Amino acid sequence: MEVKIGIQSVPRELVLETESSEEEVESALKSVMADGGVFVLTDAKGGKVLVPAEKIAYVEFGGNEPRRVGFSNL
Repeated sequence: MEVKIGIQSVPRELVLETESSEEEVESALKSVMADGGVFVLTDAKGGKVLVPAEKIAYVEFGGNEPRRVGFSNL
């Protein structure tokens, strides 16, 4: 699943692919936002992204559809 994280005062968003389900990411985000601390998300290749909870502007979940290649209008 693709996850986009907007960070305050940063012009670009973080985009990563994760093997976690939408429910797992959402529950982790809710607990971090309630308690403060650091939001930790593991990407599909095993790397970790850590973002301070107070700096998160938004989190957007993408679908599992494959990326399109080429310039077709299909």
